[in-house]
Amino acid sequence: MENKQTGDVRIRSDTYFHVKPENLNCAQSILKGFESELTISPSRIDEFRAYGGGRAKNGLCGALYAVETLLKEQGKPSVLEKFNTLAGDITCKAIKKNAKTSCLQCVKIADELLENGLNS
Repeated sequence: MENKQTGDVRIRSDTYFHVKPENLNCAQSILKGFESELTISPSRIDEFRAYGGGRAKNGLCGALYAVETLLKEQGKPSVLEKFNTLAGDITCKAIKKNAKTSCLQCVKIADELLENGLNS
């Protein structure tokens, strides 16, 4: 996706996931990936540290929680069902228990769903 203001190509969220020195979690990685496009502050990205590792509301996958939050703020529809179909569940605990989708894959899925959701 191209940043309309600068013409730069957006760096995908998964490139930030658990990379030193920031070591961003799944929720933070989504915000970081859309930082420029949605004008997300570094302090907001820091706030989302609380939502990784199964700590998001209702046990949601943190990446999914971040996507749902951003889509809601933009007045866009939920992608819960699409994420469930692609990742095998929506909660962190169930996704990890099923062991079919890694956390990195969840970030990639969430990034794509957010990009598509913002463009619809």
